[in-house]
Amino acid sequence: MARFEHFGPNLVGRDYAVGDIHGHFSRLEATLDRARFDASRDRLFSVDDLVDRGPESPRALEWLEQPWFHAVQGNHEVLTRQFVDGDPQLNPRDYLNSGGAWFMQSPVETQRLFADRFARLPVALEVETAQGLVGLVHAHCPFSSWTTLREYLTGALPYAIELEEAFQWSRARLKQRDESEVRDVRAVVVGHTPLRRPRRLGNVWHIDTAGWSEGYFSLLELGQLRVVQA
Repeated sequence: MARFEHFGPNLVGRDYAVGDIHGHFSRLEATLDRARFDASRDRLFSVDDLVDRGPESPRALEWLEQPWFHAVQGNHEVLTRQFVDGDPQLNPRDYLNSGGAWFMQSPVETQRLFADRFARLPVALEVETAQGLVGLVHAHCPFSSWTTLREYLTGALPYAIELEEAFQWSRARLKQRDESEVRDVRAVVVGHTPLRRPRRLGNVWHIDTAGWSEGYFSLLELGQLRVVQA
């Protein structure tokens, strides 16, 4: 399983990042249409939480088959594996309340299919742009350097269990209003925490604006680091 993925520059179109989707792919499609997203040229990178809460969670596998769509692994994707594995750390009632009913009620074969596919998603990825490297991780970069994150996820640094939850669960930067920069990268893009509007702290962009709930989907154009109002 590749825990880190690198993407070269898009030489023919534009690259966008989007926040948490949570089973609302039709809403996202409408946003992409308004932004004039061209699947033959453009790419869309998701900071994930593809499933739970919304009615179209089963479409996640369909989207992951698209050559223009790429995602990192979110905490809700981790929950599917914990449920399938019978992880004692997972409270089924909490998972149900987090929108996992569709998954819990699916046939065992379907559960395994989704959990296995989600387990293959990288924990973080990076995209080359003409202006510099942009990194994506679901919730938080626990390092002051993107190089260190890359080395950790590619096995160059020792495994540390206390770091694993940080990538997909931590809200430390927002809670601390941390304006420090993550070195060795132009920008880091995260989701996980729903906000009224995108927020930048240091060079970290928080772009989950609750398009899956009462808000809207924000698209961050990675070349210019510009939020597209769609």
